Amino acid sequence: MGEKQQAILMALNAIPEGHVTSYGEVARRAGLPGYARMVCRVLRDLPDRGTTPWWRVIRADGRFGMDEDCSAGREQRQRLRAEGVSMTASKVTGPWWQP
Repeated sequence: MGEKQQAILMALNAIPEGHVTSYGEVARRAGLPGYARMVCRVLRDLPDRGTTPWWRVIRADGRFGMDEDCSAGREQRQRLRAEGVSMTASKVTGPWWQP
């Protein structure tokens, strides 16, 4: 795995339980502003989907990046609910990670 991917994983692992952030914010915190699409690719290719908190990353407008009809979309919503994150059917209302 390259340096950029490692930096993205470090930023992902810093998102606290019960909070969400955007793909762009993860990229920015990884020192890669403008690399939101790379964050998407890293999330898609995660070797261990159980420990890296991919489910805490959503679109900047609060919408989910995955449809609730797919298994990953259902899993994301379920994990966020279990952490106490507030949401509607299509959008997260908070709390957002504000370090």
